[in-house]
Amino acid sequence: MNRPHLARLSINQMTVKQLTLPELVRACAESGVPGVGLWREPVRAYGVEAAARLVRDAGLNVTTLCRGGFFTASEPHARVRALDDNREAIDEAAALGTDTLVLVSGGLPGGSRDLAGARERVADALAELAPYARVRGVRLAIEPLHPMYASDRCVVSTLGQALELAERFPAREVGVVVDTYHLWWDDRAPAAVARAGAGGRIHSFQLADWITPLPAGVLTGRGQLGDGVIDLVAWYERVAAAGYTGPVEVELFNEELWGRDGAEVLRETVERFASVVPPESSVR
Repeated sequence: MNRPHLARLSINQMTVKQLTLPELVRACAESGVPGVGLWREPVRAYGVEAAARLVRDAGLNVTTLCRGGFFTASEPHARVRALDDNREAIDEAAALGTDTLVLVSGGLPGGSRDLAGARERVADALAELAPYARVRGVRLAIEPLHPMYASDRCVVSTLGQALELAERFPAREVGVVVDTYHLWWDDRAPAAVARAGAGGRIHSFQLADWITPLPAGVLTGRGQLGDGVIDLVAWYERVAAAGYTGPVEVELFNEELWGRDGAEVLRETVERFASVVPPESSVR
């Protein structure tokens, strides 16, 4: 299927998590979508090598693997377990043929109020893992999450904070994720996007809209493209101006979308994507 306006599109597995991995791959192939962003849990359940073969045989690319991270535990044994798990994640990314492992840094340890100390533990973990990842051809991509997640999920809340961590390492080892859902509110983000692009550190670009009211638990408030308040076209143009030419991944967590037919949601997402990314856009 020749649909050049989709040349950069990747569908994150969570967008249509109601589809099995074979169903996702088949639906993407039928819709002309060239990329998929995968999650460790369903991939491991299916089998990493089998998943790699399934995607490869369909002619698709794995654009990212999500997720590694959760580095902020202060208890030594927990930190060892986290590092071991992240080495496994790096190996899985390499086996799947993706060069990008997305990292969610982890929240504050129980009883702690020390955000700066938690971020330093993230830096310490990156120093341990970056050489391991480099040898395997995998880049570590720090994803800043909206500040509402800082206590329990991610102490890295802004793109600037993510860059301060990433810039301690070569760009080929550690970069950042630009996710519209998490960054749209920050008036410092445009300058940080330009800085990340100039340094070659935009390792993944993800689209999702912001809809209100947020649902209970807030994790599933990522809206379908065009349904919320984010100027997605402006964000695409901003990231493109920073020099990023890689895949554009749609990652949605939304109970209403998950309750619908997955193939229908995927087709709708393809249509919405075409209103954000111009037809002449391509991966270089």
